[in-house]
Amino acid sequence: MSGDGVRASRPSIHVVPDGPLIVRGAVGLVDEGGNPVRTHRRTVALCRCGASSIKPWCDGSHKLGRPGA
Repeated sequence: MSGDGVRASRPSIHVVPDGPLIVRGAVGLVDEGGNPVRTHRRTVALCRCGASSIKPWCDGSHKLGRPGA
């Protein structure tokens, strides 16, 4: 814990079975062209199935059983 009582945590990535990648903490994300992807939260869900309509973010499409890209 830091002196102000806030616990410092390391960035982490959690793989949700048949779901997204949950990314927590200060992690720099870049697109396929190497350009930074802006995030407005410390925890984001990244699509792994390819079916999301808001890529790179997960929109829950994997729950519908639609095949990915």
